[in-house]
Amino acid sequence: MKKERLVLGGGCFWCIEAVYREVEGVLSAVSGYTGGKRKNPTYENVCSGATGHAEVVDITYDADVVSLAKLLEVFFVIHDPTTLNAQGADKGTQYRSVIYYENDEQKEQIDKAISLAQKDFKDKIVTEVSLLPDEVYPAEDYHQNYYNQNSMQGYCQVVIKPKLDKFRAKYC
Repeated sequence: MKKERLVLGGGCFWCIEAVYREVEGVLSAVSGYTGGKRKNPTYENVCSGATGHAEVVDITYDADVVSLAKLLEVFFVIHDPTTLNAQGADKGTQYRSVIYYENDEQKEQIDKAISLAQKDFKDKIVTEVSLLPDEVYPAEDYHQNYYNQNSMQGYCQVVIKPKLDKFRAKYC
């Protein structure tokens, strides 16, 4: 097994986490916060927009089963990377489209994935690409595996389920 890491933000972390939990080869998907200036932020801190953190999902995957290129392809299918600091009704810097990389090889693959994905969008992709900060803070327990525990809740039905359906239609 070849364990690798990818940290993504694309709106509400519940959406990203729900999809990546279904990707074959993904070993874990943990909702969290990174990219800001406050240590150990809470959901309330991040939602204020004052910390600079993004809602992200810290993904550990088996690179022998799924490639970084495939994970990035999924990312560009399940969210709109052309809207700055927003996904649908979720607005603010905490909802920015962002990909964090750990090394130059990942950065090259990310840049290539963005170039490939651009053909599918009329507007310019505005996804931030940044070096992974030292800390990714796990979100509070009630945010973890949120969709599977609350799938009948309104937000889950209206926002998350369509993203899951889109993923499943294309990849399952």
